[in-house]
Amino acid sequence: MKRRNISVKENEKLTVIDGETLMDMRLEPTAYAVKTLLPQGLCVLGGAPKIGKSWLVLDLCVRIAKGEEIWNMETKRGTALYLCLEDSYARIQERLNIITDEVPPNIFFSVCAKTMAEGLCGQIREFVSEHPDTVIAAIDTFQIVRKSDTDISYGNDYQEIRVLKALADELKITILLVHHLRKQGDSDPFNKLSGSTGISGAADAAYILDVSRRSQNGATLYCTGRDIDYREIELRFCKEKCLWEAVSDSLENPQILLPKEMTALISFMKSTGKYFGNNTEFAEQFCLYSGFDLSVKSLKQMMNRCRYELETNGVFYENSRSNGQRYLKIYFSSAGDESAVNDAKEPCGEICVPSVPCVPDTREVLK
Repeated sequence: MKRRNISVKENEKLTVIDGETLMDMRLEPTAYAVKTLLPQGLCVLGGAPKIGKSWLVLDLCVRIAKGEEIWNMETKRGTALYLCLEDSYARIQERLNIITDEVPPNIFFSVCAKTMAEGLCGQIREFVSEHPDTVIAAIDTFQIVRKSDTDISYGNDYQEIRVLKALADELKITILLVHHLRKQGDSDPFNKLSGSTGISGAADAAYILDVSRRSQNGATLYCTGRDIDYREIELRFCKEKCLWEAVSDSLENPQILLPKEMTALISFMKSTGKYFGNNTEFAEQFCLYSGFDLSVKSLKQMMNRCRYELETNGVFYENSRSNGQRYLKIYFSSAGDESAVNDAKEPCGEICVPSVPCVPDTREVLK
């Protein structure tokens, strides 16, 4: 008779906590290396080749060590460790001479480190024990410290990231992994990270530094995470200082998240107020106003994809069908009142300026 070996873990009781106790617990709030942008935990920064991600990480580490703001955001002052594994000390020295005239004593560099299989976590753990005020450890690049026999699959990617996340949580620091992007393009910037989605899925926050879709000479930093709001920061690289400077931030100006066609639609509706009529006629009048050449289908698809952003900016709409015809009810409300669009009764097929009724009172488009 075969005996089944039962491990200790199989007999362990599940650790649980009831909701009432959880709500009464005094828990520390999320800590940030950069307030609202870079949380404590495991973060991944992906960047297009030669776009300047190493310049960004170097500047970030220097500012954290000094306690200086970056892009008008506060940093938590403390020790910074930068594993610049694709560079030499001579190159780092040259870059430091360009970006700052004062290098703080609490920023440390290494151009050689063990891989995760050889003991990288132990090296970082020992460094933090010697420098307990450590705020950030940047690893440039992740590929160099990965296990050499790791195949690219969701499970393996997720497991490797989880190991580093556990280390960051244990040490209560930010570990920032610099990673490469795939050569293949993708409409979702976070799908460009080399490897599987297990990398971004296991990280606390992910950032993509990619060529800007709005400026020829800039880049966009796409940011997402569990403890940060989604945002897009438009950056410009200053060649004289070799620093990334912020041009705009979607948290301060939500409209930059919208395609330019939808920004024009908001402006169109602000100037005209309301419309209830045929889809084709609306598309024609919008294109005449904006100068864009859009089909009805393209316009409606774009509106549907950006519906919630349009509502945030005061544009509400509904689609309807009557006698085989498709109609659009659309309204701008500076107060963000969605109910106003629901007052529309019949299609008039005209753009309606709020102060000028488009039909007699018996057929008011909007009360």
